Amino acid sequence: MRPAGRASRGFTLIEVLVVLIIIVIISAVALLSLGFVGDERDLQTEVRRLSTLIELANDEASVLGRDYGLELAVSGYRFVEFDPLLNRWYEVIGDDILRPRKLEEGMEFDLFIEDRRILLEPKLATLPPPVADKDDEDDDQPADRDDDRDGLQNDYEPHVLIMSSGDVSPFELKIIRPADRAEMTLTMSLIGELEIQRDDNRIR
Repeated sequence: MRPAGRASRGFTLIEVLVVLIIIVIISAVALLSLGFVGDERDLQTEVRRLSTLIELANDEASVLGRDYGLELAVSGYRFVEFDPLLNRWYEVIGDDILRPRKLEEGMEFDLFIEDRRILLEPKLATLPPPVADKDDEDDDQPADRDDDRDGLQNDYEPHVLIMSSGDVSPFELKIIRPADRAEMTLTMSLIGELEIQRDDNRIR
């Protein structure tokens, strides 16, 4: 009877080890799953923030009678405003909501307009603020100074136009996490509707 007892105790020990291994595996899978959920939430947060900002800029454009634009880079974006008197685009100044923003590390934009992929700059260029009053400039300022320092270049046009008429130019913007190619897509349709789509296709 004693050998049978020893065999029973040995089997119980193995059983405990197997259970512990199963618990470790399940815990590891759960932690990995939580990590992916967190990343998905980050993507959703970014795309919903941008969607809300575009809608806000659209409302301001309609109410204030101003034309806005959205300029995109691989790693961030900013809103610009058109000055009809100077016929120039300027970065929006003094508006904390429409300030330039960067994507979270590990994310990037991919822009399509009229089904054509747009090559984006790696990051937004640094711009000086516009001169408030030309009459306040020094008389000693050289005549051949570069006027483009006061705003964006004459031939500049933002990627997305947000007009005072309420129209927003159509686009398809993907926010991608290159590590596993997870992505969220923000689309502005021809009839002016913003739509957020989730793409679960990933390169494993």
